Amino acid sequence: MTAIGGKKVSPIGIGTWSMGGGKLGFGGSGAEKEEMKCIKYAIENDINVIDTAEVYGMGRAETLVGNAIKEFGRDELFIITKVSPYHFARDKLINSAKNSLKRLNCQYIDLYLLHWPTPGMNMGEIMGAMETLADSGIINNIGVSNFSISDMEKAMTETKRHTIVANQIHYSLLERSPEDRILDFCDKNKIGVIAYTPIENGRVSEIREVVRVSEQRKKPPIQVALQYLMKRAIPIPKASRLEHMKEIVGTLSWEMNASDYKALKDSG
Repeated sequence: MTAIGGKKVSPIGIGTWSMGGGKLGFGGSGAEKEEMKCIKYAIENDINVIDTAEVYGMGRAETLVGNAIKEFGRDELFIITKVSPYHFARDKLINSAKNSLKRLNCQYIDLYLLHWPTPGMNMGEIMGAMETLADSGIINNIGVSNFSISDMEKAMTETKRHTIVANQIHYSLLERSPEDRILDFCDKNKIGVIAYTPIENGRVSEIREVVRVSEQRKKPPIQVALQYLMKRAIPIPKASRLEHMKEIVGTLSWEMNASDYKALKDSG
């Protein structure tokens, strides 16, 4: 396990984009039952990072997560959610966090992220609201998502009492741009990296070097792709079917060696 904000977290997390009825909040109870099974299975098999957002399913994803985690010890979990830029004003942001907390049906949010930056946003007001939430215990840690280095620098300048502990970004073997500068910047400033869309809807399985390592190590291509990312980030793949979740969980049972990692890195 690694750590974010001083709390131990699993090297892989679970994403919930499109859960709880999809982007617009429509869906059947059968799908939601399977999605809850996936989340519970992940937790039962040593994955404690669950990522969601207020815009996922118009809040239904947060509600689904809240229902799925009821039977588990809250302190054993690391729950991440995100506030939409439409609420990047002090009162709206604080209210959004409180509403997310209600939907999650828990006592606190481990990590609260600004979902994506917008031009002209008032970083001082935004970070002031985030620090108020942290001071009040509604959230334990402050983070950002989709922030560039300059965005992170501005946010870091505006934090007075707390630190930014994570940046959630698009990072996969098909999206390697974070390796240019952002990963190094985050390492230097002790900012954890959380990688969303890490398996690109399964497309990483078609990468030639992934296939080679998969065949040589006798491990599924998805696990190879996730192992690569785990060297520098916490990937948060999503699975809405139990067989897919079992494959993701299986990534925790082995570790990629240095030569395979280098081969994958050089292939980019």
